[in-house]
Amino acid sequence: MMKKITCLLLIAIAFTVLTSFYAEPGAPVQKPVIKTIIVDAGHGGSDNGARGDYSFEKDICLAVALKLGKKLEQEFPNVKILYTRTRDEYPSIKSRADFANANKGDLFVSIHVNAGGKIKHSKFAGYRTETYYTGKGKSRKKRTRKVPKYTVYYTDNPSRGTETYIWAADRADAKGEYVGERLSEDVNDSTEYAPDINDPEFKAKSLLWTKKYFDKSLMLATLVEEEFVNGGRESRGVKQRNEKGIWVLQATAMPSILVETGFISHRPDEDYLNSTKGQEEIATQVMNAIKRYKLATEGNPAPQQGF
Repeated sequence: MMKKITCLLLIAIAFTVLTSFYAEPGAPVQKPVIKTIIVDAGHGGSDNGARGDYSFEKDICLAVALKLGKKLEQEFPNVKILYTRTRDEYPSIKSRADFANANKGDLFVSIHVNAGGKIKHSKFAGYRTETYYTGKGKSRKKRTRKVPKYTVYYTDNPSRGTETYIWAADRADAKGEYVGERLSEDVNDSTEYAPDINDPEFKAKSLLWTKKYFDKSLMLATLVEEEFVNGGRESRGVKQRNEKGIWVLQATAMPSILVETGFISHRPDEDYLNSTKGQEEIATQVMNAIKRYKLATEGNPAPQQGF
């Protein structure tokens, strides 16, 4: 797993370095500056999210997100840290993405908790007598036969650990639509020229930025999982998602990640996720990953840890 994470990280960093080398001749090197980070606490209000033996996902998400935001504010006093929610309420998924785009976020970090369904088991428990009938009318006869009987029971899902999601590369067109909208707004803010979002050249630029956002999302997600591993957590790696319900990854016109901080369905994970120690460690690890990402994207190498 460590080798896989390191490989993904090197690919993402290589993209950033190469794009700086292949800038137009004579053009100044543009160093991306992170000015605004959006911290999203998943679920909330009437939406409890996943449920453990004694806790709800929404409460863990909020606690970790607030701790993460506070650490980011302390680490980056010149960066604006905005929250999609700071209490037990439910902003719609669409409103979260709209909020991030309207505030021109440079990073979107969504905090979540994973869960695995109970595992069903069937155990042979002997035979039972089953009654059935054959024929019709006066020829109808009652018969019996022996059929196997099973006892059904469920056990906890053993899945545990962290995983971080990014929007799938094969669905770039879906995200490109929102990237294009933001590019259009940025142009309108700076000039009197109103671009045609259906223009092929403008669409090409949107897809180019979408590709850059994918690579940067991959870089940040890889760094997050690497920090978890360095902290002793079990990592399930970086994964791509494109299914319904991951709107905050699709509709945010910026590098975006969704961090699954552990499995609430796994009791040791649930205990860790609800502990002050666990929440502080998770927040610190995500903050450290963002710090390394910021250094790398602003022209400095991401400091390596544990290699």
